[in-house]
Parts: sequence; C-alpha cells; structure tokens
Amino acid sequence: MVKDIVKDKAVLSIKSEPATKADIQVVRDLLDTVKANEERCVGMAANMIGVHKTILVALIGDEYIAMINPKIVDKSKETYDTEEGCLSLSGVRPVTRHRIITVEYMDKKFKRRRDIFRDFEAEIIQHEIDHFSGIII
Repeated sequence: MVKDIVKDKAVLSIKSEPATKADIQVVRDLLDTVKANEERCVGMAANMIGVHKTILVALIGDEYIAMINPKIVDKSKETYDTEEGCLSLSGVRPVTRHRIITVEYMDKKFKRRRDIFRDFEAEIIQHEIDHFSGIII
C-alpha cells in the first residue's frame, strides 16, 4: 500500500530497530511507495513511511530492490563530495560518500546476500542506511 511520506524531523531522527519476518508488509509498502514516487525518488528507508525498522529500498540498475537489516561491511577509502536531496526534506545538502561499499543484507525473501555497490547505487544505499541512525542530510 502506498504510504504518506514522513517529513517531521523529530520522527525521522528516531533510531530504527532490526526487522523480522513479521515486517514483510513494510517491505511491500516501501516498494509500493517508492514506485509511486519514482519520478522524484531513487531510494527510501522505512522511517520515511513512519516505521522504525532497518529496511530500505533502492534503485539498483533499473529495478527497486529491498534490503532488510543491511550493514556496510566494507567501504573504499576513496570518497567523493556530492549533494543529495531527500523526499522527506526540501532542497539538497552537501555530503561525502564512499565510492564502493560491500553490503550484507537479507532480500525480500529473507535470503542472506552480500553484494558490492559502486558510485550512485552505493550513494543511495549509504543515504538510506543513514536514516536508520536518525541521520538526516
């Protein structure tokens, strides 16, 4: 189901908790909501729809994938400066991101995965993982 986007910084700053199989509907809702906003959004964390669980969706290639309980387990020393926007906020803000990251996560079928992401895909994932800690760009 498409959910409303949370814009309240106090809600967005709450830290997220690990997700379980009981949270599968949140995955579906995130995918529905990001697709409904795809003309202006390439990723979304669960807290953006008011759920404080460590679930994100990100545009990887030409499809949105869900990552449940993702953790960055390795990152390149090489970083770059860029500007990012967020559907929950107006405008853009400067950030520094790692060019390459390795992420361990569970997919929407709760299968364990470990993948390497580069450049813009890595940037999306880093932005959404920041949401889990209540970090707002």
